[in-house]
Amino acid sequence: MPNIKSAIKRDEKSKELRAKNRADRTQLKNVIKKFDKAVEEGNKEEAQENFRNAVKAVDKAAGKGLIHSNNAANKKSAMANKLNHME
Repeated sequence: MPNIKSAIKRDEKSKELRAKNRADRTQLKNVIKKFDKAVEEGNKEEAQENFRNAVKAVDKAAGKGLIHSNNAANKKSAMANKLNHME
């Protein structure tokens, strides 16, 4: 446990940021899962709408530094591939 005032503040701030990052990461995963579910059900219109939302969420996460830009590109590419190969 920190004793210095600035270290106490930093500790509190890091806990707040960690909670926010975890929430943002969870939200990102949920958006991607929603897209995957639409693809699995074969609903092309819903999948396209969820794809747009998922790509937007992935780009925001990469912009915030939540995920690496290469990871974001990989996720977007995989989702686009799934969407294009829907029957």
